[in-house]
Amino acid sequence: MSLSLIWAQARGGVIGRDGDIPWQVPEDQAGFRRLTKGHAVIMGRATWDSLPERFRPLPGRLNVVLTRDPAWRAEGATVAHSPQEALAAARAWNAEATEDAEATEGAQATDREVWVMGGGAVYATFLPMASRLVVTEVDLDVPGDTFAPAVGPQWLPEAGQSEDWLLSRTGTRYRFVHYRRAEPEPVM
Repeated sequence: MSLSLIWAQARGGVIGRDGDIPWQVPEDQAGFRRLTKGHAVIMGRATWDSLPERFRPLPGRLNVVLTRDPAWRAEGATVAHSPQEALAAARAWNAEATEDAEATEGAQATDREVWVMGGGAVYATFLPMASRLVVTEVDLDVPGDTFAPAVGPQWLPEAGQSEDWLLSRTGTRYRFVHYRRAEPEPVM
């Protein structure tokens, strides 16, 4: 099981403002769906709350919600009260899927990824455990109150990716940057 973080950020590392994303890049949302579908996603309660109700839980994924509130519950959410609980829930879900695949004749078991999808404090918590980052850079200056973690020297851009900007159908420039940890893989 590998742990990856995924986010979109404007200049200055802004990822959110007032519980929302302050831009629209549908191509980024499509990329998010493509990468995370069939995998576990871990998010904070505020990120869960920011999702439109019609998309909660995110379909085709295990939705793990990290919260300090012991009474919090939501339909379709697997509640975790610590990073360790969140990872344990993802591991259990992955193990169950592997057993189901092995029990089905001709099916192949796959190693599902675990994706951390926000917010800022949740990214900071899981960054030391991650082996991969998928960052959409959005070419905008916008005010914000939630920021991405700093991508330090232990992260190297994956070879062969384009540095060219793409143009969203909304007129906003963006690009995808994938990073791999340069140092040995963290132990989860």
